Amino acid sequence: MPSYGIYILANDVVYDQFVALVNSIEANVSPDLPICVIPYNDRLELIQKEIQFRPQLSLFENWEAMRRWDEFARDIWAAHSVAQQHQSHSDWYGGNLQRRLAAFEGDFDRFVYYDCDSLAMKPLDRVFERLDRWDFVFDDWEHQKPTPVAALNIPLIEKTGRYTEAEIRPKLHCGSFFASKRGLFDAAAIAQLKTRLIDGGEIEWINGRGWWDDAFLFCYLTLPRDRSVFNFTLSDTPYERTGNCADSDPFVNIDNILYNEQGLKPIHRIHYMNYPSIYFNRLSQGENLNIPHQDVFLHYRFLKHPEAKPKELKTPSPAIELAYQISKKLQKIRKKLLQSNPMKEKSAIGV
Repeated sequence: MPSYGIYILANDVVYDQFVALVNSIEANVSPDLPICVIPYNDRLELIQKEIQFRPQLSLFENWEAMRRWDEFARDIWAAHSVAQQHQSHSDWYGGNLQRRLAAFEGDFDRFVYYDCDSLAMKPLDRVFERLDRWDFVFDDWEHQKPTPVAALNIPLIEKTGRYTEAEIRPKLHCGSFFASKRGLFDAAAIAQLKTRLIDGGEIEWINGRGWWDDAFLFCYLTLPRDRSVFNFTLSDTPYERTGNCADSDPFVNIDNILYNEQGLKPIHRIHYMNYPSIYFNRLSQGENLNIPHQDVFLHYRFLKHPEAKPKELKTPSPAIELAYQISKKLQKIRKKLLQSNPMKEKSAIGV
C-alpha cells in the first residue's frame, strides 16, 4: 500500500501560521495523516518543540535533497538573462522556497503540499484520487494570467514549435498547494534539467520579471508532455472550481469552515497570499489588522489553547505601526546583505 502524507515548508518566523495550519489539517482533513515539516532554514527551535508534542509531525531530514535543490535554483537563476542585468546576484535570487520540491525525495509515496500561509478547509480524498491518473494536482488560477506576467514565456516557447499556447496554459500553476508522487524528480533528473536549462538555453522559457520565482520554475518542470497535470479550476465539474485567495476571493464562513461564496462550494484551503508573516504574529498578539477572515485564522491558531486567544483585537497606535514599518524595512536590508555573502546565507531571515 502506498504511504500518504502532507508536507509543509516552515521555520520559526511563520510559527503562528504553522500552528494554525496544522490545527486546521487536524480538524478538517485528518487527525492521523502524517505531516512532515521541510525546514526553510535552521531557525527551527519553536517548530521542533511543536513536533515533540504532536505524534503526527516529523522533520524532513534529507539534507542532501534540500542542498541539491538549493544549488540547482542558484545555478539556473544565475544563468537567466534577467540575472545578468543586475549588479549583484542577490538582487535577483533569494530565499529557500525551492526546498518545497525536496518533497519528491521524501518518505511519502503520495503527498500534498501546503504553503504555511494557508488554512486547510476540507479532506483530501479527491486530491489523492486524482493521483491515480495524473502526476500533479493543483488548485489555482495561474493559467488565467495575462501572457506578459505568466509563469512561462509563452511566445518564446511557441517559437520553438514544440508547444502551442493551448498546451502550455493548462500547465501554468502556483506552488502553494499541490499533490504529487515520490520519485518524479531525483538527483539524475535534476542534473538533466540543469543541462537543458543552462546549456540548452531553456532557462529563458521561464519568465523573468526582475526577480526569481520558484513557482515559475515548477511550471517549467511540469511542462513536458510526459508529465500529466490536473487543476481543479479546470475541472469538468463546476462544483470543483472555487477560489482560494484571501485578498481577492469572497468566502462564506460556516462554523469556521470557508466556502466559495458562489454556490457555497467547499474549498481546499484559504491562501493568505500577499500578507506577510509578521501580520499574523501581530494578529495572534491581539492587534486588529483587518486581514480577511482573521477570525477564522485565530480560531485555528488557538484551537488547542482557546484560553490564550486574544479576548479582543485592538487597533495599533500610529507610533507602533510606524515602528513595525521601520522594522520591516530594516529586515529587508539585512536580508539583502546576508544574501550577498554566501557564507552567511544559511542564517538569512526566512519566509
